[in-house]
Amino acid sequence: MTAASLRPVDLARDLQDLATLVGSEQAVDDVLRRGLDWLARVAPYDLATVFVLEQGRLVVRAARGPLADDRVRQHALSLDEFPSVREALETRRARTFLEADHRHGDGDPFDHVLDLPPGHACLVAPLVAGDQTLGVLTLDRTVCEVYPPPVVNLVEVYAQLLAIAIQGAGKTVTLERLHLQDHAHAKLLEEELGGGQGPESHVRSPAMHALLRRARQVARAQTPVLIRGEPGSGKERLARAIHAWSARADHPFVSLSCAGVPEATLELELFGHVEGAFAGAGRARPGRLVVANGGTLFIDEVSELPLPLQTRLLRVLQDGEFEPVGSDRSVRVDVRILAATHVDLESAVSAGRFREDLFYLLDVFPLELPPLRERREDVAPLAETLLEQLARRTGKPARRITPEALSRLEGHDWPGNVRELANVLERALILGPGQELGPEVIDLPGRRRREARVREGELPTLADATRQHISRVLQTTRGRIYGPGGAAEILGVKPSTLQSKMKKLKIDRLPAGPR
Repeated sequence: MTAASLRPVDLARDLQDLATLVGSEQAVDDVLRRGLDWLARVAPYDLATVFVLEQGRLVVRAARGPLADDRVRQHALSLDEFPSVREALETRRARTFLEADHRHGDGDPFDHVLDLPPGHACLVAPLVAGDQTLGVLTLDRTVCEVYPPPVVNLVEVYAQLLAIAIQGAGKTVTLERLHLQDHAHAKLLEEELGGGQGPESHVRSPAMHALLRRARQVARAQTPVLIRGEPGSGKERLARAIHAWSARADHPFVSLSCAGVPEATLELELFGHVEGAFAGAGRARPGRLVVANGGTLFIDEVSELPLPLQTRLLRVLQDGEFEPVGSDRSVRVDVRILAATHVDLESAVSAGRFREDLFYLLDVFPLELPPLRERREDVAPLAETLLEQLARRTGKPARRITPEALSRLEGHDWPGNVRELANVLERALILGPGQELGPEVIDLPGRRRREARVREGELPTLADATRQHISRVLQTTRGRIYGPGGAAEILGVKPSTLQSKMKKLKIDRLPAGPR
């Protein structure tokens, strides 16, 4: 295989055909199939494989060529075991594998899967679109030779275009999948909060019964809704349920979290931009408002939306229009806004951090999600529902929780609310060997240490009490230290002082988790 052998191939036509898939509504698998078939005319192969990146592993998504079989299609790689592949991803450059790589390096990606001779033609090209790393493209031949540099360069170009095409097709598929999941999310919320028909879905707390009635009432209207509640209490699930119970259920549900996101990024995410709006802005990109047109936009932690963007959101609520970044032409949208926060917005208004007129528009029909510690009678049905959900997700048989374990759960304060309960139950499923989950597998944060001290007649030390208090505040702010509503402000100390104390007490900064 030489560079000269590529001359009869109409490369311009191939690149143009592949470029037509960028942003199209073709299924991802169809994009991969067609892209790999075109690639065979540029770089002959016996096996072409697309690996997609999933949590540090490369999983085969598509395979073409005579060697493609079920073993290949079920193959996966760990990046930790293949530093040469990781290097291709980090440098964003294609590379070939030589005989020395196969014999003395980190091996061949298809070791123990295919019987390929050492020194066979092997090429790895990263699949990168913008700042998103999607995976790698690998080419293999049974012949013992090296892909020449001109071929490597061309494959790298193909891989970049293929990555952009995958990204465009993937966005369409993702939106469709999210739309199909809206009803499932609503059903799950009903099971967890008591709105379903099954025996497991009857909540016992009057507060949750009242909340569900109010949520169903407002779902039929078009007014904005402000959902208040502590982190982990289920604000996004409630928003999804309101959308699915509404007349907009057949249209998109789109979410945007403002927590810890820079103002410039939030502006682009919310309003989008036109082509050439700023340096590096190639193609125009629609914002979440356009994607949610006809449906619902859920804005989480709306209190962290910067004041200039609050002004622009106010115009959307009042007039239904806005200008994308870099444009002087208005775009009209029909979007229902559901917002959520865990902070006191009235105090934010008084402090000048939140627009009063925007607050009153959002606060037309507020919904307050009570924390789990205030409705302990709901722990049992919630635990049962969450265990069934975890069993479906993991494909394992459902487990039953013993009365002793349930008593332990009902006695906990649940600072992390439903999210913490789900995490505790998931740990219990991993630890519990039998069909029943007893108290020995209910691992509650800090509970064992407190129980030991009570038995020994001891009181917590000042360091332990300080550690527990700071941890609770960090859970409330979802790990945010700086700024209004951050942990430093709540505790009344400087951020640097708080960070120093956290380091001394060995307190980890909590990551923001799903709601």
